[in-house]
Amino acid sequence: MVNTADDRAAGRAALSICESLLIAMQDLKIMSARDARDVLQDAATAHHEAGRTSDQADLHKRVAAIIDGMIARANGLGDADGNGWL
Repeated sequence: MVNTADDRAAGRAALSICESLLIAMQDLKIMSARDARDVLQDAATAHHEAGRTSDQADLHKRVAAIIDGMIARANGLGDADGNGWL
């Protein structure tokens, strides 16, 4: 698979849009922080599992690591009470 600059940019754009949607849904009280965290955790788990069985294991492992990083960063973006956006 060719990994072009356009592919990388598209992936980052999609990730940014999804992250913004999760934040907006929390702000609008459509989704709780726990639900948003669960969505990300489900996605990460799916890629961790695919990373063990897929012929594209390296790609799935990288995707899982990115999502894991999002979860960690979001949990660190807390308010004074330690509540992150997730």
